[in-house]
Amino acid sequence: MTEENKDRLLRLLQQYKKLGIAEQIDFDKFYLYSIITHSTAIEGSTVTEVEAQLLFDEGITSSKRTMVEQLMNLDLKNAYDYGRKWIMQHAPITMEWLVTLAGKVMARTGSDYHSIGGDFSAAKGELRKLNVTAGIGGKSYVSYLKVPAKLAAFCEELNKRRQAINASDMAGVYDLSFWAHFKLVSIHPWADGNGRTCRLLMNLLQWEYHRISANTPKLSWKKWSIRMA
Repeated sequence: MTEENKDRLLRLLQQYKKLGIAEQIDFDKFYLYSIITHSTAIEGSTVTEVEAQLLFDEGITSSKRTMVEQLMNLDLKNAYDYGRKWIMQHAPITMEWLVTLAGKVMARTGSDYHSIGGDFSAAKGELRKLNVTAGIGGKSYVSYLKVPAKLAAFCEELNKRRQAINASDMAGVYDLSFWAHFKLVSIHPWADGNGRTCRLLMNLLQWEYHRISANTPKLSWKKWSIRMA
């Protein structure tokens, strides 16, 4: 992260604290709902924050949205609920845990795949056994054969950085979370749900150190990460 971006981030956090937003009634809950709906919106969901609130709190579905969109939001809500409790144990992040996390993200919308590399289930968070690109004719991600080794190396480096970080270094915590997002999405371990899972991990790392979670739809975290490198 550049010094300019770091200064800007710290100024925004100071302004947030000065306004006392965190003390507003149910701020934590409504901010979480905002994060969830923004994350699913990036993946094509049209569920609004108000509709998500009714869905999460009252179990009321919207006739204006498809069932897949609403299940996508419900799954991500469950994944955040699970992840926020788990991350506060400060346990090592492993490949197996990332598979569990991705499985919760894709629980009711993930598909079963039958590929040359073998069968796997996105609904269970299983690692992809096929090669993928970013859209038709887009960037090719690493071969599926290299994913397990890449993911193991990522977990090892991430845990080292978590152990070494100074929790009082506000910008450093965000640096760590942005780095983790960029590295994980670059590996693209899953056939589906990579964006939601990577943003979830980023937010969990921020929560682990009691930081305000990033909630910026349409922002390319890749740009932040490139500047940090």
